[in-house]
Amino acid sequence: MNSLPIEQTQSLAGNLTQSTVGYAAIAIFVIAYLVVMAEEYLKLRKSKPVLLAAGIIWIMLGIVFQQQGQTDVAKAAIEHNLLEYAELLLFLLVAMTYISAMEERKLFDTLQAWMIGKGFNFRTLYWLTGILAFFISPIADNLTTALLMCAVVLKVGKGNPKFINLACINIVIAANAGGAFSPFGDITTLMVWQAGILPFSNFFLLFLPSVVNYLIPAFIISRFVEKVQPQANHEDIYLKRGAKRIMGLFILTIATAVSFHGFLHLPPVIGMMMGLAYLQFFGYFLRKTLPSSLARKRANAIANHDEKALKRLGSVVPFDVFSRVSHAEWDTLLFFYGVVMCVGGLNLLGYLGLVSEIMYTQWDPIWANIVVGVLSAIIDNIPVMFAVITMDPVMSSGNWLLVTLTAGVGGSLLSIGSASGVALMGAAHGQYTFMSHLKWMPVIALGYIASIMLHLWLNADTFSM
Repeated sequence: MNSLPIEQTQSLAGNLTQSTVGYAAIAIFVIAYLVVMAEEYLKLRKSKPVLLAAGIIWIMLGIVFQQQGQTDVAKAAIEHNLLEYAELLLFLLVAMTYISAMEERKLFDTLQAWMIGKGFNFRTLYWLTGILAFFISPIADNLTTALLMCAVVLKVGKGNPKFINLACINIVIAANAGGAFSPFGDITTLMVWQAGILPFSNFFLLFLPSVVNYLIPAFIISRFVEKVQPQANHEDIYLKRGAKRIMGLFILTIATAVSFHGFLHLPPVIGMMMGLAYLQFFGYFLRKTLPSSLARKRANAIANHDEKALKRLGSVVPFDVFSRVSHAEWDTLLFFYGVVMCVGGLNLLGYLGLVSEIMYTQWDPIWANIVVGVLSAIIDNIPVMFAVITMDPVMSSGNWLLVTLTAGVGGSLLSIGSASGVALMGAAHGQYTFMSHLKWMPVIALGYIASIMLHLWLNADTFSM
């Protein structure tokens, strides 16, 4: 990450941190973020306030830099931030499209039906949903994974609000911990990898600290989950044609993105966009072969007198890639644009330079990175991590891994600290709340502290410059 625009206007930025424009920009960003944090109560999508805030901040910056005769500097800064966002937007869009395609092909519904139909007791389901959340989130991202597991919990735990509450807390911790050791598990880890700060393989050094971060609070909370059998609620779900092959193409897409970054030293987003072509060609194949496939299956169903199969075949619709693109989490993507542009504006004003000077020069970087994790629980990890990357402090790979870990799992301390927590408060409305999560914060903090200590001990050699 380079900070050329800031270097060019260092003296001007220094003045702007104590100017009316600087104070106004900070106030606008804080107000916008307070509105974001109140999303659950206001029923206002989180992208709206930050998009507005970003526009107002850059209007003020444009006027100030025009008055100073340095419009080219403001333009260079905004183009730099737009490029950062564009790379992440396209990367996330492809990943979300694949997840949406697998969802449309009933891959996740099949997994959900299998868990429900097995007749597990509440404590077994608590562990099963948590462990699956931990291992699925590194591939499918923590938000999607948390929502998937929450859907299972809400079905099997109907009428048992205590189980739903504890299981949701467990899922949030597991999804965030699982997302911390993979570049694909969270937007924060993706940002660090895309910026070229850490190679792909280094993230897996956080695997054991992430396991500890999840297991300690999960074990303590599990003692309060009853071993009672839920009411049986079995339903037949069938995988749609091509579901497993789409999952294989997603793995191939990830491998392509990693290869572009690792072997060709090109942005991984190019590999992801190539992976979108894989899905488009496969979608073309599915559409072209649909009539013959339906005719064959219909003949088999008639021969076997299978009325359910005939009814199911009658509702089959062709696979459409662009329909899947439209199902991407556009509110999250636009929210991320607002955050990138707001933080980029504050960086141009000189505020991130001041914070970096205090936290990463006057403090020990280890303590600074631990504080970043705590801040991510209050503010949300996306703006916090983007601010750290924009500051670009000189740190060892061990410290970059530490801030990746703390920003990822620190969001579990509060329900508002991560996208998965906020989403589950909406999905399990009234049964999983801010206050019900807050009661378990000391237990979650034990996992947070233990994961940091394990990383400091286990990966001690990575802290040398």
